[in-house]
Amino acid sequence: MAKAVTQPGANAFLDKIIALLQLKNDAALSRTLEIAPPVVSKIRHHTLPVGATLMLRIHELTDMPFRDMRAMLAGEVA
Repeated sequence: MAKAVTQPGANAFLDKIIALLQLKNDAALSRTLEIAPPVVSKIRHHTLPVGATLMLRIHELTDMPFRDMRAMLAGEVA
């Protein structure tokens, strides 16, 4: 069984990115971020962390500061 990743705010983070980019769902998010759909699923199920490369891509698309992204992923900001 896969080890859980400690990013308690991952689901809220992905939901926020979907809202910021005005996307419809996780499939649209994966296409926009140019990642495979299972990656989004694994992040949502806490088996894969949001890594530096993905955070950089999200920053490029949204201009969201890295500090805010890290805080959201840690569950500190809604």
